[in-house]
Amino acid sequence: MVVLNTKLNIYATNASLLPLSFYSTKNSTNNNIVNFGGVMRINQKLLLGLLILFSSFSFSMPVLAESKKVINDAVALKGLKEAKGVFLIDFTNPKKTAFYLDIIRGTHQGFVKQGLTPDLILVFIGKTVQYLSTKPEETLAFEHEKELNSIKQSVKALHELGVRMEVCAIATKVFGIDNDTILPGMDVVGDGFISLIAWQTKGYKLVPIF
Repeated sequence: MVVLNTKLNIYATNASLLPLSFYSTKNSTNNNIVNFGGVMRINQKLLLGLLILFSSFSFSMPVLAESKKVINDAVALKGLKEAKGVFLIDFTNPKKTAFYLDIIRGTHQGFVKQGLTPDLILVFIGKTVQYLSTKPEETLAFEHEKELNSIKQSVKALHELGVRMEVCAIATKVFGIDNDTILPGMDVVGDGFISLIAWQTKGYKLVPIF
């Protein structure tokens, strides 16, 4: 145990930390303190650690205060009762496909929570169609079982929410996907580009993700 005098001097500059020194009435056995003729200097690393610790406490309160703010889309959604959007989905890996389908589920939920009726359409083109089959290629199924199951669950959930999902027949032909194996709740359409143009002509706002 170290007994300290009431006098304690701490020195610091913006450029560097100087030793913190004090006088002691007893010798110390603490490894972090070195005794030089009755004058003890606390290890600079220990001092630096203490300063970092105190700094983290000083910055924590503003962060907590910020987290209490209400975050929404009220300004953008003001005056709207319905949101119409068509998503162009063109991914080259199942992991990204699974991730964004989950995000779109959250987008639909976000509209509902903020008092709007979402009218969303998803159009799948390109290599993405490989991840929408009930009979995926063997290697794909083995290496990405988790992602494919996530995609299947998201498609089911989105269908139950009333989201229309279209799969481009040109893409299924190019990538050798049997149209009869496309996941339940999805519709195969003749040409994804034609569908996208048509939906936009009807007032649906394009959201391309790839």
